[in-house]
Amino acid sequence: MTQKHLFLPILLLCLGIQHLTFGQNPGNYIHASGTSIATRIKLPKNYERIPAAEGTFGAYLRKLPLKPDQSGVNLYDGRAKSANVHVAVLSIDVGTRDLQQCADAVMRLRAEYLFSQGRFQDIHFNFTNGFRCDYSKWREGYRMKVVGNKTSWYKKEAASAGYRSFRSYLDLVYTYAGTLSLEKELKPVKFAEMALGDVLIRGGSPGHAVIVVDMAQNKSTGDKIYLLAQSYMPAQDVHILQNPNDSKLSPWYSVNTPGDEVITPEWDFTKLQLRRF
Repeated sequence: MTQKHLFLPILLLCLGIQHLTFGQNPGNYIHASGTSIATRIKLPKNYERIPAAEGTFGAYLRKLPLKPDQSGVNLYDGRAKSANVHVAVLSIDVGTRDLQQCADAVMRLRAEYLFSQGRFQDIHFNFTNGFRCDYSKWREGYRMKVVGNKTSWYKKEAASAGYRSFRSYLDLVYTYAGTLSLEKELKPVKFAEMALGDVLIRGGSPGHAVIVVDMAQNKSTGDKIYLLAQSYMPAQDVHILQNPNDSKLSPWYSVNTPGDEVITPEWDFTKLQLRRF
């Protein structure tokens, strides 16, 4: 057992079904010189990106910077990810410890957005044992005291508003939270009502989570499509996924795909597992 999930009797792993359809051609949907999700991933004919107001989580996700085209996914220790499941890699560090896995990457993106907006009081995540870890308390210099399965705050350091301290807070969250706790925090949403920033999540052991980082809609039919990003286990670069079930549409996924499943390269979700912050 690693330190990551001390409150569970068994390790929560981001392991699931691996579909052997990796390395698909993303068709004509990659603009190699694009530096963000919105400028790198092109749209199918007759589709327009769904508007996201400036300052919203959706607008933030769409503008996330990307590493150069054809970049590989690296693990936290510098090794290359063996499975080719992505079309782009976010230019966001993964850290040097095996912490920023699947649910952690979702929490990282949400927290980074709130931090960039100065919404420090809104940055909080629950640990697996139910303890609410508020960044505002951490920012004031409080730190965690863990005795068995009980957690409490105690004053230890001077207040710190710096980014390095914020990242230390996130490492703490990664250590004691995961798919099980995040799933309980998020609100269920109907799949047909998907929006930018929504999360497909299955909490448990094993469990996994991916986040909707862009959406578009067909001007004629109304069909909605979306992009998914993930980290995985071990901790690795956050990357935008291929669509293993539709090579012509990949990396886009259609909201209107028949059936109850959403099949991603390394995990199968159900449409009932869509959640929202």
